[in-house]
Amino acid sequence: MKRIAQSLLACAAFVSVAFAADLKFSVVPNYFDAQPGQQALGPCHGGAVIDKAGNIYVTTDTERGIAVFSAKGKYLRSVGPTRIHALELRQEQGGEFIYAARPSDHEVVKLSLEGKQEWSLTFPAESGLYKDAKGFNPCAVTVAPDGSIFVADGYGSNFVLKFDKNRKFVKAFGGPGEAEGKFKTCHGIGLDDRFAKPLLFVCNRNNNRVEHWDLDGNFIKVIQKDLRMPAAVHISGGYALIPELQGRVTLLDKEGKIAAQVGDNPNEKQRANFGLAKDQWQDGICNSPHGGSIDRDGNLIISEWSAFGHLHKFVRSK
Repeated sequence: MKRIAQSLLACAAFVSVAFAADLKFSVVPNYFDAQPGQQALGPCHGGAVIDKAGNIYVTTDTERGIAVFSAKGKYLRSVGPTRIHALELRQEQGGEFIYAARPSDHEVVKLSLEGKQEWSLTFPAESGLYKDAKGFNPCAVTVAPDGSIFVADGYGSNFVLKFDKNRKFVKAFGGPGEAEGKFKTCHGIGLDDRFAKPLLFVCNRNNNRVEHWDLDGNFIKVIQKDLRMPAAVHISGGYALIPELQGRVTLLDKEGKIAAQVGDNPNEKQRANFGLAKDQWQDGICNSPHGGSIDRDGNLIISEWSAFGHLHKFVRSK
């Protein structure tokens, strides 16, 4: 009986989590190496991206910077600078590159997959928004098809800044506020290429909503509201993945309807809790989702805002 009970517990670890009618997911416990490189993953306040080979890049606030895992969750190496808040991986002529926002360092950087810095973008003095570099605290960055760069300065001015492909400042739009067309921490940004004309998908975190803007900086519409501090967005396979800092992950379809919600944490004290101890973690339950990506099979990789580094893999049911 004891052996049967243990078997049942093991099976229970791979359980279906909260979902809408459209999609179903199961959590894979202990998917990532617990001690990558024989040390703890360490504080994370960033995101996760996946390259063409399936390798997973997870930002940390430790000196080793970005921890790289294989598609099977095995630690491979570390690259690049520390204190990356959000990152985006882009295929370009010459290979794959990481665009990353570093608010504590007041810059946006472009990196090779080996962590080599291609360039750094700092505050645009000509915008008139800043007294000095310390006011520029970018949360996230995305790139348009023509190479234009969009930076969400959510920890600074609360404007989205547009630069051309040569990093020349073009304009700023948004600004602080609660009304539509204003930001209260523009925390995440991504290029939404699911439509005839690409749009910007912006996570207006402390207004608890996500929005569409056009590439000229015009507000289009609220996509979904009453979210729980949407922190980031990754768009793939027709869906937009949105980690919500207050203990939940949501997927939206092309029409902006909720297609699935996973990891929902019923304990409000654990939500957005950076210091939540490991002995309070539960498989399939998220505490502080901050970054994430969808892999080639439609599975979800989620990184948390955590003093200890907390990663999840949710597998899409077939």
